[in-house]
Amino acid sequence: MAQYEFSCPRCGRFEVRMPMGSAPDIRVCPGCAGTASRVYSTLGLNRSPGVVGAFREREDRSGDSPPVVSRLPAGRRRRSPSHPALGRRPRP
Repeated sequence: MAQYEFSCPRCGRFEVRMPMGSAPDIRVCPGCAGTASRVYSTLGLNRSPGVVGAFREREDRSGDSPPVVSRLPAGRRRRSPSHPALGRRPRP
């Protein structure tokens, strides 16, 4: 579902959720039953949650100057057995 914005001369702007590509150029205003025209605008990227915005910002920064690492990341640690006798069992 996409969110489309319409503008009524009497009531102002309002938004309607409709399937993508199905929004008409003119719609009936829910407030005054007048005609409202569709408003074309950019994507609502500024409405993204803070975590998504921070991720996009970090991704943009890493493209220009990626972080330098001095060694490979550590591998997975093996879990220590919960019982002392289990550590002496043969490995599969």
